[in-house]
Amino acid sequence: MASRLEEKYKKEVAPALMEKFGYKNIMEIPRLDKIVINMGVGDSKDNSKALEKAVEELEMITGQKPVITRARKSVANFKLREGMPIGTKVTLRSDKMYYFMDKLVSVSLPRVRDFRGVSANSFDGRGNYALGIKEQLIFPEIEYDKVDKVRGMDIIFVTTAKTDEEARELIKLLGMPFSK
Repeated sequence: MASRLEEKYKKEVAPALMEKFGYKNIMEIPRLDKIVINMGVGDSKDNSKALEKAVEELEMITGQKPVITRARKSVANFKLREGMPIGTKVTLRSDKMYYFMDKLVSVSLPRVRDFRGVSANSFDGRGNYALGIKEQLIFPEIEYDKVDKVRGMDIIFVTTAKTDEEARELIKLLGMPFSK
């Protein structure tokens, strides 16, 4: 069963992109490839329960089991050794990706205090968009009373677009509320 957002892509977004950028072939039309959600847990070296809690929360938000990310290098100033667990991440594709984006755009982002839209300048030059969220409480699955610490997360939208302009238009047509 396809999600509402996937249907919207096929019926509205793809034809609009084809018309705007003048693609000759339907395979040229940019599409959302994957969404990577990363949650850094800096205090995990002192408190192992913090990492477990972050994994649990990310699993509730995404519906998929996260992997634990480990330090690649040792950094003496941060009291960090190579191989220490420092965060958690999830890569969403196909149906789960569209469901997550739909939930993010229609439910979670409007719950942000003083929300005026997301920055339109967070593209990387290759058609990918990064969005930082300051607190996990905006997601409806997270219960306020059960949160031990407010943690932020990075959400990266990876597209097949070649330029930032194509990616911006794709993500905007999928419903991302960019600030004016």
